[in-house]
Amino acid sequence: MESLVIPALILVAVAVAVVLASRALGKRKAAQDAAPRQAAPGAAELARTAAAKLSEAEHRRIYALIAQGQAMAAIKLYYEATGDGLRASRDAVGALASHPQPYRSPDAPGSAPEDDEDDEPQRFPYRYRAIASKGDVTREVSSNMLNDEIYGRIRTLARNGDAEAAAAALTRHSDISMKQAREFIELLDD
Repeated sequence: MESLVIPALILVAVAVAVVLASRALGKRKAAQDAAPRQAAPGAAELARTAAAKLSEAEHRRIYALIAQGQAMAAIKLYYEATGDGLRASRDAVGALASHPQPYRSPDAPGSAPEDDEDDEPQRFPYRYRAIASKGDVTREVSSNMLNDEIYGRIRTLARNGDAEAAAAALTRHSDISMKQAREFIELLDD
């Protein structure tokens, strides 16, 4: 009987150590998950710089890829378009996704992105259809004031938790009410 006491004590000590270690790791993971994710300082400036390096077609295509959730393809396109390193391309596309930038032609006078929000939305010669669904609920917005870039910015706002701004942008670029826009935005949280 005495020969089993020491191995039993060792087994109990190991079990206690495993339980304590798993609790500590669980608390650490919960703290990391609960901490709000913040963009790196200077991310907005990085986004402005990254957007300035792109042609209009590249800018439009990268935002279309971001809006479609194809981050790797957007990084690859940015990498090929600018010749920046892979890590710099990844950071630039992340900044562009976090801080959407309008296209600015190199010869146009610089103006703040906030100035664009006050202008009348541009009307395109085609109707753009945006569809969102969750379960059995499907909503569609069709407008000639939407395109991939604008819809990408709206989706980015919704994914970043700014549903009110996303709904306001959607009503501004379509002919739907704020209530309908909020219902549409609720379906976007993938």
